[in-house]
Amino acid sequence: MALTMKDTFYISHGAPTLAIDKSIPARHFLQSWKDKVFPQKPKAILVISGHWDTSFPAVNIVHRNDTIYDFYGFPDSMYKLKYPAPGAPELALRVKELLMASGFKRVDEDRERGLDHGAWVPLMLMYPEADIPVCQLSVQSKRDGNYHYNLGKALAPLKDEGVLIMGSGSATHNLRALRMVDGIVPWALEFDTWLKDALLQGRYEDVNCYQEKAPHAKMAHPWPDHFYPLHVAMGAAGENAKAKLIHHSWQHGALSYASYQFKSAS
Repeated sequence: MALTMKDTFYISHGAPTLAIDKSIPARHFLQSWKDKVFPQKPKAILVISGHWDTSFPAVNIVHRNDTIYDFYGFPDSMYKLKYPAPGAPELALRVKELLMASGFKRVDEDRERGLDHGAWVPLMLMYPEADIPVCQLSVQSKRDGNYHYNLGKALAPLKDEGVLIMGSGSATHNLRALRMVDGIVPWALEFDTWLKDALLQGRYEDVNCYQEKAPHAKMAHPWPDHFYPLHVAMGAAGENAKAKLIHHSWQHGALSYASYQFKSAS
């Protein structure tokens, strides 16, 4: 019998230093993943990361994932970290097949790309053995929340095939507004609270239309690339899915590490 995944996830991965900084609370949350959050071992993992943004959906088709250092000016030790997870070429082609069958007319194949830090930093803490095949799917930041929700909806069958679907972004992501201060800036708190209430109350339509509905939407996400992975995870869980806040912490006054689990209704 095939392994079935009832849940999809949205992980706020915050700053790349999550990989090395033991003082970040979200690091401890991710390290406790297998014990406390999700003990099932998936057959493969599909990551939708805010750090891969393309005009059309794209999947990476590789046999071994390289570690991409897509960040600048960080400590040298970060550029030595490796997460050599196997690729998941069969999953990549299955993702393409599902999307095209759902009306996405073009899905590109990238046969060189490995894992960006939106994928490997959280996975390194969640599954340090790097023994589970991983595939990435890109976001399209010129499209909207409904588009990404429908992208997720098309991927729902993967849960019955033992695939863990994980969006990786940031619940708030305005890097120019980060401050080395105590306390949380009001606009970030208001947006983050609105998001939590909307998700826990099942108001997924509002989250899809967050640019019109949410307070300080443009301030919280000047660019939507780190928010759309949430819509994909939400869509893949299904319309009657129950959302649960599984971690919450802040960094630099405006960066929310809120992470969510979506439990399918069936």
